[in-house]
Amino acid sequence: MKRLLFAFLFSFCSFILSSASDTIRVLCIGNSFSWDAVEQELAPLCDAGKQPIIIGNLYYGGCSLEQHHTFLIKDTAAYSFRYIQEGIRTPHEGYSLRQVLLLDQWDYISFQQASHDSGIQSTYEPFLGTLIDSVRAYQPNAQLCWMQTWSYSEDAKHPAFPRYQKSQQIMDDSIQSATLALLLRYPELKLIPCGKAITLARQTKLGDTLCRDGYHLNYVYGRYTAACVWYELLTGKDCRRNPYKNADMTPQQKRLTQRAAHRAIRK
Repeated sequence: MKRLLFAFLFSFCSFILSSASDTIRVLCIGNSFSWDAVEQELAPLCDAGKQPIIIGNLYYGGCSLEQHHTFLIKDTAAYSFRYIQEGIRTPHEGYSLRQVLLLDQWDYISFQQASHDSGIQSTYEPFLGTLIDSVRAYQPNAQLCWMQTWSYSEDAKHPAFPRYQKSQQIMDDSIQSATLALLLRYPELKLIPCGKAITLARQTKLGDTLCRDGYHLNYVYGRYTAACVWYELLTGKDCRRNPYKNADMTPQQKRLTQRAAHRAIRK
C-alpha cells in the first residue's frame, strides 16, 4: 500500500514538475559507486548552476551487471530506490527495476559495472545487452549512459584487487580497455567518465587521496569530482565555472577537482 501511494505521489509530483521543461530526470541502475557519484554533490552543483534536476539511484551494494540482470529476469524487489528532488534525498526500500522504470519518463538512464569486474570485459555480456534491450522497451526516449567507475587506491585492501595484480595502473588500463570495447559495441551509450576524472585528479597535488577506504570516494572532494563529471555532461555547462563547493573543501581542492572532471570529458 505504501509503495502504491509513493508511486502515485511520485507521478503526481513529476507531472507538476514536468511543466518546467528544463528539469532533467536521471536514473542510475547502480550500486555504492553511483551512490558516491550522484547522491551527495550532484544536486547542489545543479542548484548552483540553475539547473533543476530529479535524481533516482537504484541501489544494491556491490551489484554487478550479472546481478542486475538476475534481478531483472526474476523481477526481484531487491533495491533501495534513493529519490532526490529539490535537493532532498528520500530512500524507499524494496523496489524492482521494472517498477522504477514505470514510475516516470527518465531523460538519462545509466548502467555501470561493479568495481571488481569493471576491468574484465568477459563479465559484461550477455548481461548488459539484455539490460539495454529491457530498459529501451520501457523507456524508448531516454538517453542511455555508461558510468565508468574508477580504479582502487594503491593501498586498497579490496579482496578483488589481486585480479589486477594490486596495481592501480593495471586496473586503470583494464577499465579503459573495457570501456573502449563497450562503446564500440554500443556507440549509442553516452559515456560518463568518472573513472578518468579520478585518475586525472590523482595526478595533481591531491595525489592518491580520492578514496576514503581504498575504493569508495571520500566525502569531501572525491564524490565532488565524480559529480562534476555528471554535472557538465548533463547540462553542457563548464563545471569549472560552477560556484558551488561543499563546506569542507579548500579553494585548491575545488579548482583541481573541477579541472580534472573537465579534462576527463574533453579527453
